[in-house]
Amino acid sequence: MAPVISKIGIIGAGVSGLVAAKQLAHHNPLVFEASDSIGGVWKHCSYSSTKLQSLRCDYEFSDFPWPDRDSTSFPSYTEILEYLTSYANHFDVLKFVRFNSKVVEIRFVGNREATDLTGKPGDYPTILPGHPVWEVAVQTNHSDTIEWYAFEFLVVCIGKYGDVPKIPEFPRNKGPEIFQGKVLHTIDYCKLQKEETSQLLKGKKVVVIGFKKSAIDLALECAEENQGPEGQPCTMVVRTLHWTVPHYWIWGLPFYMFYSTRSSQFLHEKPNQSFLRTLLCLLLSPMRRGASKFIESYLLWKLPLQKYGLKPDHPFEEDYASCQMAIMPENFFSEADKGKILFKRASNWWFSKEGIEFDDNTKLEADVVVLATGYDGKKKLKAILPEPFRTLLEYPSGIMPLYRGTIHPLVPNMAFVGYLESVSNLHTSELRSIWLGRLVDEKFKLPSVEKMIEQTNKEMAVSKRTTRFYKRHCISTFSINHSDEICEEMGWNSWRKKNWISEAFSPYGSQDYN
Repeated sequence: MAPVISKIGIIGAGVSGLVAAKQLAHHNPLVFEASDSIGGVWKHCSYSSTKLQSLRCDYEFSDFPWPDRDSTSFPSYTEILEYLTSYANHFDVLKFVRFNSKVVEIRFVGNREATDLTGKPGDYPTILPGHPVWEVAVQTNHSDTIEWYAFEFLVVCIGKYGDVPKIPEFPRNKGPEIFQGKVLHTIDYCKLQKEETSQLLKGKKVVVIGFKKSAIDLALECAEENQGPEGQPCTMVVRTLHWTVPHYWIWGLPFYMFYSTRSSQFLHEKPNQSFLRTLLCLLLSPMRRGASKFIESYLLWKLPLQKYGLKPDHPFEEDYASCQMAIMPENFFSEADKGKILFKRASNWWFSKEGIEFDDNTKLEADVVVLATGYDGKKKLKAILPEPFRTLLEYPSGIMPLYRGTIHPLVPNMAFVGYLESVSNLHTSELRSIWLGRLVDEKFKLPSVEKMIEQTNKEMAVSKRTTRFYKRHCISTFSINHSDEICEEMGWNSWRKKNWISEAFSPYGSQDYN
C-alpha cells in the first residue's frame, strides 16, 4: 500500500508540537500524537501536586497571554492543560492532530548522494524539495495495523522527558527483582489516581531515589499521606545535590535582576563574542561569582540546607546554567522538621530483600521504592530514527548539535523542537518554531553545514566552561543573545524594548517577541 504523501509531518502534540503546528499551519501539517490528548509531559508526567515553577507571565505564548497573567500564584498542571487547550482551540490547530497515532519507525527515502553525512563543507538540503524525504510508520489505536506516510520535511517534538524512564543499572542479583516490596518509576506513579497514590504511600516505608523537582514533590506527597503517629517517614536517597530556591526574591531583590536582563547576561560568556568582549568577561568574572555567592547566602539563610546536609558543593550559577534550579515547596522543610522526610546521601546503592543497601554498609528497610531518576530522551529518539542518522545524534560531545536549537546540520529535512532548554521552555520552543516557519517559507537561508556545526560547537564550548552539567543543553545564561541571533537571521530587530533603559534592565520574555 502506497504511503499517504504530505508536505510536513509533526511528531508529538505537547507544547512544542502545538506551537510548531501553529507556525506551519498554512502548510496543513499532519501531527501524530501517541496518546488521546494534547499536553505532553503536563498531561502524562504530572502528580496531583505538580505546579509550574514560574509565574504565568514567564510561561505564556507571545500572542496568547494568560487570562490572569498578573496572578502571583504558580498555576497547577490542570490550569496549564486548560491554557494549552485554549491556545490550540483559539488558533484551530487541533484539526491537524491525529490522536492515538504512535510513530514506530522513520525511514529515509531521500537522495543519499545529495546528502552529506560527513560534516564536510556543503549546503543543507532544500527544506521542501518537492518530493518525499522521510517515510513514517504510524500505529493507530494500539492496533497491529501500520499506516505509512511520506513527508518532504519532518518536525520531531517528542521531547527529552516522559515515555522512556531512565532506570539505574545494578550488579547481578542486586536489582529490583530480589526486593520483596514494590518498585516503580515516577512515570508509573503519574498514572495513578489519587486514591491509588494514597493506598501506595499511607503507612508505608517509602524510599524516593533522587533530589530533583519530581523527587521533592513526591516526597512531600508521601509526607502528607503519613501524618499522625501511625505515619511512616519518607527517605530521600540523594546522590547529586542541586540548589533549590523558595521563591523568586533574593534578599528583597527580584530574581530576574541576576540572570534575565541584558545587563545581567552581559557578565556571562556567550558564543561569537569578540576578543575584547572575552577579555571584559574575564575582568568581570568576580562580579559573576559574587552574584552567585549573593544568591547562595540567601538560600543558606532561608532554607535549612546545611542542617540536613543538602548544601551543594558547586556554585548556584552552575545549576542555573544547566536549567536545574528547582522551586522548593513551601512546607517541604516543615515536614522534614517533623521527621516525615529524611535524607540519605549515597553514591552507590542496590536492592536487598528487605529494602536498600549502601556502599557505606548501611541498610534501609522499605515497602515501596520510587525511582525519580529521570527520563532517557536520547533512547526515545533513537528508537524511531534510522541509521546512519541515529549515530549522529550525539556528535561531537554527547550533546545533540542543533543549529538555533532546531536543525541538526547532518540530518536532512528534519527539525527538532523542544530539545533546547532555558528558563522558559515554552518561550524557547515558540521562538524557534517562528524561526522554523520562516525558514520553511524561504524567508532566509541556512548557512553551510560547516558554519552550522561551527556555531553549535561554540555554544557547547561556552556551556562546558560554565557548568559541569553542560550535557543538558541549556542556554539560560546567554538566552537573550541566542534570541538576538535568531531575530537577526529572520530579519527582525534584535532589540525588542521601547527604550534603552528597559533594554538594559527589564527582563526579557515571550511578550517581547510578539
